Amino acid sequence: MGTQISDLTPDAWRWQQRRVLLADGTTATMPDTENNQQQFPQQGGQLPGLGFPICRLVGITCLSSGALLNGAIGKFNGKGSGEQGLLRSIQDTFQAGDVLLGDAFYATYFFIAQMIARDVDLVMEQQGARRRSTAFRRGKRLGERDHLIHIDKPVTKPNWMSDEAYQEAAKSIRVRECHTGGRLLVSTLCDRSIHKAELGELYQQRWHVELDIRQIKETMRMNILSCRSPEMVTKEIWTTLLAYNSIRLMMAQSAVLADIKPRNLSFKHCLQLWLAWRQRYPLTNELDYHQLFQLMSQQRVGNRPGRREPRAVKRRPKAYPLLTKPRHEARQHVLKFGHPKKLK
Repeated sequence: MGTQISDLTPDAWRWQQRRVLLADGTTATMPDTENNQQQFPQQGGQLPGLGFPICRLVGITCLSSGALLNGAIGKFNGKGSGEQGLLRSIQDTFQAGDVLLGDAFYATYFFIAQMIARDVDLVMEQQGARRRSTAFRRGKRLGERDHLIHIDKPVTKPNWMSDEAYQEAAKSIRVRECHTGGRLLVSTLCDRSIHKAELGELYQQRWHVELDIRQIKETMRMNILSCRSPEMVTKEIWTTLLAYNSIRLMMAQSAVLADIKPRNLSFKHCLQLWLAWRQRYPLTNELDYHQLFQLMSQQRVGNRPGRREPRAVKRRPKAYPLLTKPRHEARQHVLKFGHPKKLK
């Protein structure tokens, strides 16, 4: 469904008539059962009985419509469980001509080389180690703090990569580095006609993937899963993502009728409106849908570029101490010694 929504988006919603995709990862926890722990072990630093099974999720969303095109589910720890490994498992989602926006975590030689081979352009922040060694006096100058450079293939083969894939990888790649908007960007969009300020404005829209993750985890309540077996956990995740795409489909249809972009609509408002509308009306004819889409387009989100908010909450949590021993041991301790005195 997500791919169909993305493919049918009008050119006016796209960036220079090209499809722009967003990639990012997140995590979700689930009930602490033996089966879940075997499939999705808890973090290594936690003692048995004190943590929760945790899985890693990586998704590819469409910038224009917000639809999820593909996703991968894996363990939080272990070989092949990192974000890059999960993204490589679904890289067939990318099509020639796409533009991918990613954070600095994906700005590695072999990932960039793989995307170039697929004729997919990238815009990402430069990695920390590379950022410290960037020298704009080198390479081909395109403008102030804007140049083209060639990067040679690393001599050391990554552990995840096969010998054959390493030999087939390009011996060097050409990328563009530019400093704009307080960020050092690396991109394969090497055309001088694309000003670095345009790349900066495009990269600012990468923040939408963080909002998409928030909608999936908080609004759709997928932050803490409820199923007690790995098979049902996987079904719960994909069912939630299917429902998410269904809302995005209705938002896209509403945006077409209102002649606006889907990103101008409130996802939570559309979800709440759909749930209330579904309970009241059977939605058996086209007129009902048309009225629903009109209502969805009435609630717009504000345009607040460069917004900065503290990552903190105002409301204090309840003063309960953390559980420091398995629950059955803590229960025996309470039966023997009683509850501790209330915290002051």
